[in-house]
Amino acid sequence: MKVTAPFSAALLLAATLPTAAAPVPDAPAVNAKGYVLTDYATGEVLAGKAADQRLEPASLTKLMTAYVVFDALRSGRLKLDETVPISEHAWRAEGSRTFAQVGTRIPVDVLIKGMIVQSGNDASIALAERVGGTEPAFVQMMNTTASRLGMTGTRYADSSGLPSPDHYSTPADLAKLARAIIHDFPEYYGLFALREFTWNNIKQENRNGLLARDPTVDGLKTGHTDSAGYCLVTSAKRQNMRLISVVMNEPSIHAREDDSAALLTYGFNFFETVSLKKAGETVLKPRIYKGAETYVAVGTVSEVQITVPRGQGSAVTTSASVRQPLIAPLDGSAPVGQLQVTAGGKLLAQVPLYVLKPVAAGSWWTRLYDTISLWIHR
Repeated sequence: MKVTAPFSAALLLAATLPTAAAPVPDAPAVNAKGYVLTDYATGEVLAGKAADQRLEPASLTKLMTAYVVFDALRSGRLKLDETVPISEHAWRAEGSRTFAQVGTRIPVDVLIKGMIVQSGNDASIALAERVGGTEPAFVQMMNTTASRLGMTGTRYADSSGLPSPDHYSTPADLAKLARAIIHDFPEYYGLFALREFTWNNIKQENRNGLLARDPTVDGLKTGHTDSAGYCLVTSAKRQNMRLISVVMNEPSIHAREDDSAALLTYGFNFFETVSLKKAGETVLKPRIYKGAETYVAVGTVSEVQITVPRGQGSAVTTSASVRQPLIAPLDGSAPVGQLQVTAGGKLLAQVPLYVLKPVAAGSWWTRLYDTISLWIHR
């Protein structure tokens, strides 16, 4: 069980929810050398094996290539409708291809779809060269981004995922990356659900078979080399819960799809995501002294959610407290209290509380009056 304000910098406590209902069964056995199943909202790991082991990611590498490209689009350094020249380096790319011809120019939108849907190595390199100037420079950007996202077991040597002793990742790191893509770039996430696209009279089909098998699956990416085996990062959303599964080094296409489907079914059947507080929701409205206002709204900066065994959300309760006295001015940069999350009398987590809007200092008369009041009641 884990409680979190998603994607905040706060480190929160995690503990085991006291159980009165039937225990959650073990996760299904899978063929993957390493795997992990996580709750998108909280980051809680629901099941895993060798989740921190360094393994070859193959074309799962393109998830990071996509992340860096999406960031360039967001910042305006890259445009979807601009055309990118195809270098000889991109044209000679080994492995899966988008059939880009050397010397031609292809729109960024097409290259992104070719990279995601067809897993084209040539498209990946062309995008890397456009964003980074050279592929090695782009790889530096990939590794910097991995470090920023907390992917401590990951290192990239190229933009497409060719085998190399200096190119590796972990199931846990790839789950972090998938979570970051979904959260940070919702405007582009729909690309991972494309089952096919046609360019230059060539229809290219998505290699993620779960998109056709399960309508709740909407991404993300396949990968395969002889040494990496068959890999798949999958995300699915059912009702108010989204899960992310990562399987690496599977023996076949069917195994990676069947095992991913089994993990997702397990997660949805036996766990649920419960929202405790919305982002910016007022939790308390305590008295504030020496301020331009008498009372101030206090809450969490992000939504507070919890992953629990299914049916046990009602066992979780919250209570809140603030430090006293609260004295203006307050700009909201430092916590002023805590939200306590408990179940069965056991403290599970403490989430910091902040003033929801800055409070300026009051008039000289207010400050004088409150100074005397605080002195009398101390």
